[in-house]
Amino acid sequence: MACRVQYSVQNSLRLFSSSPNFYISLNLSTISSRNPNKHFTSPNYGALYCTCSGAAVNSNTSGPFVLTTPLYYVNAPPHMGSAYTTIAADSIARFQRLVGKKVVFITGTDEHGEKIASAAAANNSSPIEHCDTISQSYKALWGELDIAYDKFIRTTDPHHEAIVKEFYSKVLASGDIYRADYEGLYCVNCEEYKDEKELLENNCCPMHLKPCVRRKEDNYFFALSKYQKRLEEILAENPNFVQPSFRLNEVQGWVKSGLRDFSISRASVDWGIPVPTDANQTIYVWFDALLGYISALLEDKKQPNLQTAVSSGWPASLHLIGKDILRFHAVYWPAMLMSAGLSIPKQVFGHGFLTKDGLKMGKSLGNTLEPTDLVHRFGPDAVRYFFVKEVEFGNDGDYSEDRFINIINAHLANTIGNLLNRTLGLLRKNCQSTVVVDSTIAAEGNAFRDNVEKLVEKARQHYEKLELSSACEAVLEIGNAGNVYIDEKAPWSLFKKGEAGFQTAAKDLVIVLEAMRIVAIALSPVTPSLSLRICMQLGFSEDHFSAVTWDDTRWGGLKHGQIMAEPKPVFARIEIQTEETNSGAEMKKTSKKMEKQKTKKAVEA
Repeated sequence: MACRVQYSVQNSLRLFSSSPNFYISLNLSTISSRNPNKHFTSPNYGALYCTCSGAAVNSNTSGPFVLTTPLYYVNAPPHMGSAYTTIAADSIARFQRLVGKKVVFITGTDEHGEKIASAAAANNSSPIEHCDTISQSYKALWGELDIAYDKFIRTTDPHHEAIVKEFYSKVLASGDIYRADYEGLYCVNCEEYKDEKELLENNCCPMHLKPCVRRKEDNYFFALSKYQKRLEEILAENPNFVQPSFRLNEVQGWVKSGLRDFSISRASVDWGIPVPTDANQTIYVWFDALLGYISALLEDKKQPNLQTAVSSGWPASLHLIGKDILRFHAVYWPAMLMSAGLSIPKQVFGHGFLTKDGLKMGKSLGNTLEPTDLVHRFGPDAVRYFFVKEVEFGNDGDYSEDRFINIINAHLANTIGNLLNRTLGLLRKNCQSTVVVDSTIAAEGNAFRDNVEKLVEKARQHYEKLELSSACEAVLEIGNAGNVYIDEKAPWSLFKKGEAGFQTAAKDLVIVLEAMRIVAIALSPVTPSLSLRICMQLGFSEDHFSAVTWDDTRWGGLKHGQIMAEPKPVFARIEIQTEETNSGAEMKKTSKKMEKQKTKKAVEA
């Protein structure tokens, strides 16, 4: 059993804040531990931790590259924020596969807690029926966005519950769980108690802008304060543990301000995993959900235990999260892992928020951005490309429909799509769609090839450093250079100058098409469907595309005699009819009709 701590007015120690509204009082004379020789505040540093250096995600170590999104909370269907995280994670996973890593890409849903039970009741359904519906909506959206995840974990899965209970028992055995009476201000939406100092007027949560409610509970607590010094050391010795660097500064600030033990059970919440030693309490939703990153590693039909899960790929190479849940992943989670004697993840990356037309999105403002609607209107490639290319990864980003359409038309339809289409059209007209010379021979001594190779290497380095927007920019520069090259060489004119002109023009077309082949591979982590269409236009099969690696970005893939497909646009321009356009069209129709009527009357007269 965890040690029991009774509330006492006298001889007490406040573990949380100096606020009179947020504390636990412990009578140290009443503490009884499982091990009388072990004081409950003695540190346990048996865990392993990563001390790798360098700005890039460590992708050269042995073992799989394990990448996770958050487990998304199923109180409501997926929104654009969760879609953005998952698109970015999928782009990183696809790149890591390209460079030869065995990737385990984990996503899933967090399905326990008071908020879930309330959402289910509001919809006149049971909690599990509600979870089934919302979890399926995530899977459906990920399919529409071309998300190639490897594991989808649900925290209601029986094997996940087994892992959570075993982990809890390990932390308990470390002496890091104790029981105490607790009173504080609780945000139902955050599923956590709040320090009064961080609340807005009327005790409103700064994230959800709703009043917190005062609660008094008898809970179990995790001794986070024991890991203060160890976390400070990890953050100092391994600054790459939290990225971007300004997020690291935030985390170091939290830790240095003093860590407070936190409640890991709820007496008032029925919808959750029961505490192994107390059936009257359920495990706090975050203590439960974070374990999904480990339980997801279990192979089907294998015994659900920690050792089996950990041996399948832990620690994670990268936790990709929104900045609002950084504290849970960069402070609580590593301390929990150290308590259980497990390795901490190699890196936690906290990205920014999305806004729409410069405003925070919300139902009350009526400006939500529905990812399902967006992908149905514009397709997965457009949605993926815009949010990866136009949002500097780690910072906040903004969406506006005009900007979205302008960017997609300029980059995908024009720079890439139109260049490919017009080059293939010239090849079909003058060379029967056949490559007349190896691309390596065609580009001998050509500065354009050197430029392409430099840009490809530049893109690779940006992908490695999680600089996704810059990686896209480097690939786009290849497309821009290709357009400049073909305009300067003007092969359509050279084809009219006889045999000498024909050979030069044919080589120029091969050079541009080889660049497009490289663009397709280098951009495939972000726009997989578009990249496939480009490769198929270049005469390659879907199986060939599925087997390409980053090594295939080397110059020389197009060979003499290869036959291209009939030219078809790989990305059509987005044409949006506005109400004004429709009104104008109707007015023109009405005007023409009136003119015809006038003419008819004049003839009759």
